[in-house]
Amino acid sequence: MSSLQILLLIGSYFLVLIAISYFTGKNDNNNDFFKAGRQSPWYVVAFGMVGASLSGVTFISVPGWVEASQFSYMQVVLGYLVGYFVVAFVLLPIYYRYNLTSIYEYLSDRFGTVSHKTGAFFFFISRVLGAAFRLFLVAIVLQQFVFDDLGVPFELTVVLSILLIWVYTNRGGIKTIVWTDTLQTFFMLLAVGLSVYLILGAMDWSFGEFLASEELKTYSKFLFADSLLDRNHFIKSFLGGAFVTICMTGLDQDMMQKNLTCKTLKDSQKNMISFSIVLVLATFLFMLLGALLFIYADKNGIAIPLMDGKPKSDLLFPEIALNGGLGLTLAITFMLGLIAAAYSSADSALTSLTTSFCVDFLNINQRPEKEQVRLRKKVHIGMSVLLILVIISFKYFLSRNVIDGLLVAAGYTYGPLLGLFAFGIFTKYAIWDRYVWIVCGLSVVIIAAFGQLDPSYLGGYVIGYELLHLNGLLTFLGLWAIRNKVKS
Repeated sequence: MSSLQILLLIGSYFLVLIAISYFTGKNDNNNDFFKAGRQSPWYVVAFGMVGASLSGVTFISVPGWVEASQFSYMQVVLGYLVGYFVVAFVLLPIYYRYNLTSIYEYLSDRFGTVSHKTGAFFFFISRVLGAAFRLFLVAIVLQQFVFDDLGVPFELTVVLSILLIWVYTNRGGIKTIVWTDTLQTFFMLLAVGLSVYLILGAMDWSFGEFLASEELKTYSKFLFADSLLDRNHFIKSFLGGAFVTICMTGLDQDMMQKNLTCKTLKDSQKNMISFSIVLVLATFLFMLLGALLFIYADKNGIAIPLMDGKPKSDLLFPEIALNGGLGLTLAITFMLGLIAAAYSSADSALTSLTTSFCVDFLNINQRPEKEQVRLRKKVHIGMSVLLILVIISFKYFLSRNVIDGLLVAAGYTYGPLLGLFAFGIFTKYAIWDRYVWIVCGLSVVIIAAFGQLDPSYLGGYVIGYELLHLNGLLTFLGLWAIRNKVKS
């Protein structure tokens, strides 16, 4: 597939998104931008959230991670399922009861202004890093397979990607995203399904023969329970997955903003449960695709592509899809899936960052009505510029697999949110609000130091994704130390 063909495909895809934006963003008001008027059908939100949760990271990085980690990621995904039930039946009722625009407004009511700002700050850092991780992965693929041939620098690739997102989210915000995410999820799932089908056809295998093959067995080890000291032990991965979901979905304005566009709490809960089941099945299909990619590459002598002189397994899927001799259909399918995966998460991240900054830091609802829309538009531009700068910096500093890097970063940034919300929900204590930022900051510093310890200092214990809940526990204990009195 030529660079020109890929550019035409991307252009056509964005014309469709802009058309959706035109019809959903006609009102151009903050109520639609932040809440979609609380009129979104739950099943539309549920289907769209699958794409937003999978994102470009799952589409590219999970298949590319199979050789190094086998199917161990499914241990984390099963933990996700438990986490989604906690979100549906513990957190969502609170958010609907308080009728929140930003979920961090709960912390203001429960503890005070400093807690509110601290929680919003950690979300802000978390979401900027998370969105940048996802978009960085797609940008390097586009750079490697499209823009390098055209002599376009990586920095301009990133700018163009963010600019396109800004164009179709500028007016409709979350109301537009609810509907564009539905289209993007469809393309992503279609892409992975067709990719499996077409690659199996090229190998003259049926799906059943693939599942029964000896080749798959070399990649598909699922349960790792030999030693609790290992980084990917089942218990550590499962609990890590549950807490990652509670934090990266339930305590994340990005994901919750979509849920809060549903008409009722019951609709939002139906959305969350149905979406979580589909997500687990879809992720398993991505793992199967990853194994199939490595089997195909091995049989056909396809090497893992290099990036800056080093093998980059994240690039194996695009290498096979675009240069593996499997035809134009697979190339088109892959590019549609990649674009859909990238922008289904990036567009909502940009919108949620705008929402949180406006509501949590600028108190937009307390400003004159005529000023509110103008301020929101300025913030939307500012968030776009910030994402551009962070993504470009990753090219020079990021060395690990993207999905692994994303989960590790979550341990540092979402831990304080976990501790704050847990203390608010499960105790009746007030706290000395002015000290909250100190507690959260110290917790992150201590956990960061702990995460860097050599396993030899811990009796051979390799630290994994449990940093997240340890960070939350440490924050909780710190809040206990500054508790004030029982809140009436």
